[in-house]
Amino acid sequence: MKLEGVHQLDAPRERVYQCLTDAQVLQRCIPGCERLEKTADNTFAATIRAGVGSIKGVFNGTARLEDLRQPEHLRIVVDGKGQPGFLKGAGDLSLEATETGTKVSYSADVQVGGTIASVGQRMIQGTAKMMATQFFTSLAAEAATAVGDPPPKHGFFRTALRWFSGWLKSIFSHEKAQIKTK
Repeated sequence: MKLEGVHQLDAPRERVYQCLTDAQVLQRCIPGCERLEKTADNTFAATIRAGVGSIKGVFNGTARLEDLRQPEHLRIVVDGKGQPGFLKGAGDLSLEATETGTKVSYSADVQVGGTIASVGQRMIQGTAKMMATQFFTSLAAEAATAVGDPPPKHGFFRTALRWFSGWLKSIFSHEKAQIKTK
């Protein structure tokens, strides 16, 4: 299964990259992440509670950061297993500095098997897209804080409110740009 997307974050590219390589920040941003511990250079052990539709469970696995080109690119390779099935995959994240922050483009190839695969590819892709949106919304909040400041609080409702606020902001800034060009 192929997953792709683009997210605009209102933070400098260097800060976004720093957040993407910090285990504590990633643990706070990844939906359902209960544990993310560094086990070696650029390698982490993870426990994530996730599900698709009525099939839910806990996955244990590893994540490895590769092809690190600070502050423009990194690759994440994941391998996880749990009672509902397994997940294997790799994704590339490219960071591009923009006038208003950082554009993050991602592309991933993922294999899902076991009971969780029985719900169908469309449902899995929908859930993956929702989780990616939650992750990048949380990452934007983390990257907006200064180094050394306390991290922002996360949770479903805070993340949903941040997403909705950003959505409204993008609509109104788009309309404002259209008015200026007329």
